Amino acid sequence: MKALLVYDIPDDRVRTRVAGICLDYGLVRIQFSEISMNHQEELMLKLRRRVGRFPCNIQLFPIGERELRLRKIVHTPDRPVESPMRPLIAGRG
Repeated sequence: MKALLVYDIPDDRVRTRVAGICLDYGLVRIQFSEISMNHQEELMLKLRRRVGRFPCNIQLFPIGERELRLRKIVHTPDRPVESPMRPLIAGRG
């Protein structure tokens, strides 16, 4: 099962730490503040501990292989498109 992780964290320092944790879990960025993943429960617990009482909104959406294959993509030639079998994570800074 792949997943889409979306986060909106106003504090730059906390957002950078969250992005670092996501990268440690092998997530792939699809935009400056966006990423991709595998160990979902462990990741979410670690993120909860990291943000503490800082304002945040972190949501994880599991995505089946079928849905991932059916995704639609619009991109420009200067931006690589991730393989449809790789999980995606999105965040807003």
